Amino acid sequence: MSRDQEKPKRPRITSSRPARPTGGSSRTASSRPKKSEDSEETKPSKSKREPRLLSQSEAKTFERSIERTARKPAGKRTGKSFDTRDKYEKGDRKFGPKKPFNKFDDKNEDRAKSFVQRRKLNKIDKDLHKDTIRLNKYIANSGICSRREADELITQGLVQVNGVVITEMGYQVQKTDKVVFDGQGITPEKPVYVLLNKPKGYISTTKDEKARKTVMDLVANASPYRLFPVGRLDRTTTGVILLTNDGHLTKKLTHPSFNMKKIYHVTLDRKLDRADLNAIAEGIRLEEGVAEVDNISYIDGKPKNEVGIEIHIGWNRVVRRIFQKLGYEVEALDRVMFAGLTKKNVKRGYWRILTELEVNNLKML
Repeated sequence: MSRDQEKPKRPRITSSRPARPTGGSSRTASSRPKKSEDSEETKPSKSKREPRLLSQSEAKTFERSIERTARKPAGKRTGKSFDTRDKYEKGDRKFGPKKPFNKFDDKNEDRAKSFVQRRKLNKIDKDLHKDTIRLNKYIANSGICSRREADELITQGLVQVNGVVITEMGYQVQKTDKVVFDGQGITPEKPVYVLLNKPKGYISTTKDEKARKTVMDLVANASPYRLFPVGRLDRTTTGVILLTNDGHLTKKLTHPSFNMKKIYHVTLDRKLDRADLNAIAEGIRLEEGVAEVDNISYIDGKPKNEVGIEIHIGWNRVVRRIFQKLGYEVEALDRVMFAGLTKKNVKRGYWRILTELEVNNLKML
């Protein structure tokens, strides 16, 4: 027996890897490993459900269920079925169209104004029904100063109640008491300032013996306090007039030493000559003296019988008498400015409350 037959040959093992294909980067079908047939046979195959014919009763119940689902509105919860996608996509249809939100629309603004005004009037009404009031608040309501400044005036001994100097803090004053500051009596009312565009046919007084219409009839709802007209306008004269309960400001605006300016729009019965216009500018002598005119001129775009005149004197019917002295009759007289206040945005016969800036400007004049 030979050696080759006695010893079995060992299989030759090589570490070399199989060569890659040179034709391209992609693998060829021959390089991919083939699935063995045994592996396919070992995998369990899925059992396919064969279709089954429904009975007549089952078919009817199935059709009813389809009809019910068709009737159901989309996006609403019905039993176990609930379409979340339809809910979010059709949310506007469910809750209706979105309304534009405007915080500062006209209705809300008017409602806010009425609410604030009503709250102020309620507060004033409570103060009116009180029997006593603190002295510093009494002084502050009169418009002289603030409460803190009123306390300083009281400690300095500048305030008298019924002729007695009061320096006590928190002193209660009755409405019937007479309070004097700086030698002048004061009232506990909060100052109110109303600008009125006066129409024709109203007189500038608080009362009339002949029962004629007054400016108080036009501003009856402007303030719970009693108002007084600052200065006077004739019954046929229209334009700006101020009404207030501030006695200090009334005295300041009407006193001749303060020279408050007023501008009038005058309509004459005929054209005003240039010579007469110059004569009015130099001054016309009346019963009280020479009526000094600050300025007079024709109005642009108007006929020569309409002029504008600016004066500071407060004599009775002074504008009408100036033109009557030269043989003219005043057909219409309208005051367009008084102490810096105009009738802009105020219709004839209407009024408005002055702003805080306008009140401060009046007190600084």
